[in-house]
Amino acid sequence: MSDLFLGAPAHHQEEPLPSRRAHQRGKARKVKERRKRRLRSIVVLLMALALVGGAGYVVVSVLGLDFSSTGTQKTVTDYPGPGQGSVDIVVAAGDSGAAIGATLAKADVVATAEAFAKAFNANPSAAGIQPGTYRLFVQMKASDAVSALLNPTSRVSFKVTIQEGLSVKDILAKIVTATGIPAADLDAAAADTASLGLPAEAGGHLEGWLFPLTYQVEPGATAKSVLAPMVAKTVAVLTAKQVPQATWEDVLIRASLVEEEGKSPEDRAKIAQAIQNRLKIDMHLQIDASLAYGLGKPGTTLTNDDKLVDNPFNLENRVGLPPYPIASPSEVSIGAVLNPTPGDWLFWTAVNLDTGETKFATTLAEHNVNVAELRAWQKANGK
Repeated sequence: MSDLFLGAPAHHQEEPLPSRRAHQRGKARKVKERRKRRLRSIVVLLMALALVGGAGYVVVSVLGLDFSSTGTQKTVTDYPGPGQGSVDIVVAAGDSGAAIGATLAKADVVATAEAFAKAFNANPSAAGIQPGTYRLFVQMKASDAVSALLNPTSRVSFKVTIQEGLSVKDILAKIVTATGIPAADLDAAAADTASLGLPAEAGGHLEGWLFPLTYQVEPGATAKSVLAPMVAKTVAVLTAKQVPQATWEDVLIRASLVEEEGKSPEDRAKIAQAIQNRLKIDMHLQIDASLAYGLGKPGTTLTNDDKLVDNPFNLENRVGLPPYPIASPSEVSIGAVLNPTPGDWLFWTAVNLDTGETKFATTLAEHNVNVAELRAWQKANGK
């Protein structure tokens, strides 16, 4: 039998046991080292992610961003302020805090309407925010936006102050100067009295119906939008004083005369009574201010010839009241007509043109004494 079949070929002979164990130990060391390297890589990766996450947190904090669990970006709930740039927003009459907040959020003045509503409710004065146009920063803190709306300096508007005793002509001129609305537009609006809400009792005459007050005129205002509130204010005052509508025009005519003749509230109430006393006995009112209005000239320039002119406002030769008011009376003068001081005076005259001191008389003789006092004052003061 050949020796080839006596055992395994030489190259298949098994390694000695000690050599096999050494090989296994080396293999185990390599596995362990690979595990350590893998662990170190994981640690490094986690540290890198932590650093990136920290930076991301800073970015989120600075920019005011937030992310939900789904990774969707959410809008900041409130800006830190103080804001930048500017934008004009309009608060309409009757706007609630929620409505104002929606307007501000849309213009990016505040981050959310909810933030503004919360700040609005937290400020006891917020209910005092007035309708109008305001210039505010973009991206303001909600509480700062509430404060800004309460600050008159934030208003973007024109103030038009109508003094007592001005005629329509003078009032329109003041509006042109204050707002830049063309005079032609104002003249056209004043002529269209029905569109201004002028009551039928006025007979189409606007004079006396533009209430003296300070008005806020918003940017872009029209002639009609400026004049109509003045008429509405007059109606509101007469209504509040419970004046019968049928007598509205009569009261305003009398009040306009009182406005031009008296200075102090006390004197106006007496003049209102004196006018009533004269009307009762069909006595001429002889009020120069009415004649001056009818002639379109200052009362200080009237002459004796002017008093002979046939003019419906010439109360020197006409009995009764002028056909319509000669000026816009104040609420004080309206009140004087409604509640005159009881007395039997028929005459009155100022005796000091600087202070407006006025003296009253029941007879012509007494009145002449008061007039002499006026003339002496005028001579002494060069007037």
